[in-house]
Amino acid sequence: MAKAPVLTPRADDFPRWYQDLITKAELADNGPVRGTMVIRPYGYGLWERMQQEMDARIKATGTRNAYFPLLIPESYLTREAEHVEGFAPELAVVTHAGGKELEEPVVIRPTSETIVNEYFAKWVQSYRDLPLLINQWANVVRWELRPRLFLRTTEFLWQEGHTAHATQEEARAFAARIQSEVYGAFLRDVLAMDFVSGRKTARERFAGAINTLTLESMMGDGKALQMVTSHELGQNFAKAFDTRFVSREGRQEHVWQTSWGSTTRMIGALVMTHGDDDGLRVPPRLAPVQAVVLAVKGDEEVSAAVRALGERLREAGVRVEVDDRTDVPFGRRAVDWELKGVPVRIEVGPRDLESGTAVLVRRIPGTKEPVAVTALPALLPGALEDDQALLLAQSRRRREERTVEVSTVDEAVEAAGTGWARIPWAALGPAGEARLGEQGVSVRCLVATDGSVPASDDEPGSVAIVGRAY
Repeated sequence: MAKAPVLTPRADDFPRWYQDLITKAELADNGPVRGTMVIRPYGYGLWERMQQEMDARIKATGTRNAYFPLLIPESYLTREAEHVEGFAPELAVVTHAGGKELEEPVVIRPTSETIVNEYFAKWVQSYRDLPLLINQWANVVRWELRPRLFLRTTEFLWQEGHTAHATQEEARAFAARIQSEVYGAFLRDVLAMDFVSGRKTARERFAGAINTLTLESMMGDGKALQMVTSHELGQNFAKAFDTRFVSREGRQEHVWQTSWGSTTRMIGALVMTHGDDDGLRVPPRLAPVQAVVLAVKGDEEVSAAVRALGERLREAGVRVEVDDRTDVPFGRRAVDWELKGVPVRIEVGPRDLESGTAVLVRRIPGTKEPVAVTALPALLPGALEDDQALLLAQSRRRREERTVEVSTVDEAVEAAGTGWARIPWAALGPAGEARLGEQGVSVRCLVATDGSVPASDDEPGSVAIVGRAY
């Protein structure tokens, strides 16, 4: 009788597979309040690596980290009408505290444009104060009706950048720079995740922005996931909060602004992009543990050998964990590490010790072979880079193979059943976009004919990327 699979097969039930993997790889649990989550140490380790990689890229743009309060006066949100209208259904509002009703309700931070502008208005006086480039790592709360761990939760972790500039051109260029140099580079070079970079339609734009840039990735089931966004806010918030400066010419002018963010949703994207029926497959550049060295049996010589090998691999620059818990069955430990997607497993038993070899298991290509122990420190760094490149190639191939050219709304809806569609925006337009919405399909972004980001909503020749989305 065949053993039951550890995970529900993806082809049978993709959502159930996703939930199984989140649980069995020990990434997260549901929190006590509907829509909240407890991120377990292994899942949080992935987030810490994401933070480190992105934070370095953010700081390379000249942006500095700060922190703004979690509680925001309700009146702040009402100053920018489109913004409050867009977030109203998701707001969590505190009306009582300290045993009495508050004079003014406070909102638990859904995003920080309003409170940031309250302080930008104090800090910016002259063109010499610009550009003002601020980022914060924080949590936010948006009351979610259909929660799913990492993808949509009532509370989630993120970074949010907020900047003020002297001109619209500077703000536009900075939003594009963040999208390319921070987010695009991170997704491609660290997460090994293919994406399409484009412009959101007016229907999908961030509430209060004049333009939203997005990076959209295709998940393993063909659906789209909005990975990150970067917004041009124009002067909407500056005028609402009177954020002004004295220009070089001595005139009082409102600043031009951007905001941009990425969230713990990326952990869910990691699962759905690279995971397989055996568990996670973590890109080596991201992996908190790039290689685990396992003692197969409880032999003191074996245990000493795996510890020594772990140390040599650390000296070679590999992030290593030694697993010498021989009181736990070897098969169980091997399956656990496979579920967690550690890129490399090195198995050492008494026979391996005698022959001077170890069994090298590479999670990403799925290979298994004996290798001389002395060769591993030199071999592993190159193998990890090869596996990083393989994940990116597989992600790109999926998108290319499951994206089709169409010319009608009906064809776009049909294509969205298995992947994405590309349709001329001139043939679709807002009316066609509304028809797609009735079928649960959306325009993920607009791209120019050469693959770049269109300069305007109605740039001639723009193509709409269409699909179902998480």
